[in-house]
Amino acid sequence: MELTPSILTYIEAHQEEAYQLLLTLAQIPAPSNHEELRAAFCKDWLDAQGAKGVYIDDALNVVYPVGDTGENPLLVVMAHSDVVFPDTTPLPLEIRDGRIYCPGVMDDTANAVALMMAAKYIAETELQPKSTGLLLVVNAGEEGLGNLKGCRKIMETYGSRILEFISFDDKNCNGVSNAVGSRRYRVEVTTEGGHSFRDFGRPNAIACLSALITDLYAMKIPRLGRTTFNVGTIQGGTSVNTIAQQAETLFEFRSDEREALAILEGQFQDIIARHRTQGVEIHLTMVGDRPCAGDVDPVQMRELMDRASRAVERYYGKPVNFVSGSTDCNIPLSLGIPAVCVGCCFGDGAHTREEYVEIDSLLPGLKVSFDLILHHF
Repeated sequence: MELTPSILTYIEAHQEEAYQLLLTLAQIPAPSNHEELRAAFCKDWLDAQGAKGVYIDDALNVVYPVGDTGENPLLVVMAHSDVVFPDTTPLPLEIRDGRIYCPGVMDDTANAVALMMAAKYIAETELQPKSTGLLLVVNAGEEGLGNLKGCRKIMETYGSRILEFISFDDKNCNGVSNAVGSRRYRVEVTTEGGHSFRDFGRPNAIACLSALITDLYAMKIPRLGRTTFNVGTIQGGTSVNTIAQQAETLFEFRSDEREALAILEGQFQDIIARHRTQGVEIHLTMVGDRPCAGDVDPVQMRELMDRASRAVERYYGKPVNFVSGSTDCNIPLSLGIPAVCVGCCFGDGAHTREEYVEIDSLLPGLKVSFDLILHHF
């Protein structure tokens, strides 16, 4: 829907409040799987705006149900609270040159604020959706080893009733309409170890892991969609004069095609099995499993993509460039539920400590949020 003059006036009258909310929320630490402080803040803030029925579930999602009868179909709009950074003290924030610099400020705090301001409007005006219920969710666990825990919980709780799903994430004009699935493993190698001089010749866990990684990087990439793999971290050993007893790495592979993921899984397991025959112990732990898209109705999907693109173009002047990506949309898409991801701000430097959001992009981002959330009212 195109926003009415009265709604646009409301948004413009509350843009300073949204700005101050962003400055406050951005500094609250929220590493994946430890979003307690942000969750508590968001719930308290929504309660103070008059939102009824807001609750925090056991995945640390902050859920505001609107018009939910317990049986009716539901629409879901979410923006995630977690950031990639492990900080447990306030995140550093700086304002300069028309930008707000803060780790996680674009991905995804500004988007969460856009959702919360629309929630405030709904609570104050006591709006009710026309024919469906609505779940507004500041969700946990989108980043890294959060493994989409928040979205998974929403789908577990409400999945069979959900008609469509929108995620506010990243920057405007970037959109996601297809799911990049991934498998993530912790690979640990252990050996007998020993003294570097006296026991020279015994297997070294670091050397064994290095040989294994070399073989992983020789895997053949299937010619299906876009498929990648990566070693993200490596650690192990004790000292310079110790034959390492333990070493480990985090390894992932990704694709936007389910068949390609299965092919890489087979190659990966074959490499692990081969190295287990070489006198070392190898322990595998799956730490992430994000699904590819399932069978989604193309007509419903196109309508949702067009609606999201029109909203962004209406207030930013550019249509959305939809691509494949790994977002909260992976879960609903894997279940055949139409889902898209768009941003309600502009900035850059995501997942770096130089991340920023353009202050001038926040007002049109609020309008995008209101436009998409109020579509069914």
